[in-house]
Amino acid sequence: MGNTSSMLTQYDIEEVQQHCNHAFSQQEIVSLYQRFCQLDRNYGGFISGEEFLSVPEFAVNPLSLRLLRMLDGLNFKEFVAFLSAFSPRATLQEKIDFIFKVYDSDGNGKVTFDDMLDVLRDLTGSFISAQQREQVLTHVLEEAGYSKDSLLILSDFVKILENSGVKMEVEVPVD
Repeated sequence: MGNTSSMLTQYDIEEVQQHCNHAFSQQEIVSLYQRFCQLDRNYGGFISGEEFLSVPEFAVNPLSLRLLRMLDGLNFKEFVAFLSAFSPRATLQEKIDFIFKVYDSDGNGKVTFDDMLDVLRDLTGSFISAQQREQVLTHVLEEAGYSKDSLLILSDFVKILENSGVKMEVEVPVD
């Protein structure tokens, strides 16, 4: 699997399936491998940020720079694991973990008010003012019992989502 010019073996496919919690069928993994090989123009066995930005749908995504931080330098197995959060077979927990990582810009396991504000800005662009974004976010945090100074861990993030009306039953690991 290290050399993208080689074909996947049945063992490779099963290993990748295991790594992504069976979010993709074997045929889907083969298709993803073909796409991975197309993106890996340098044949190095991983995809660079520049190669990801060559995908038009990715390049125009308002969160592309945040996602790029998570994507740059992924090998095929990591590439499939990253994409597994978008699979209909992914669990709610896997999707929430992924979203939390998008907000956690420095990867320290904590999300700040500014992290959330940055994502909100990326998503809304110039459609609402900076002041309106800050007011909305402050209100959402206060409704859930948090303030602008709170450092949110995953369980706090889930609480805010639930408080916002999102129905969830998620087990959050305790550190």
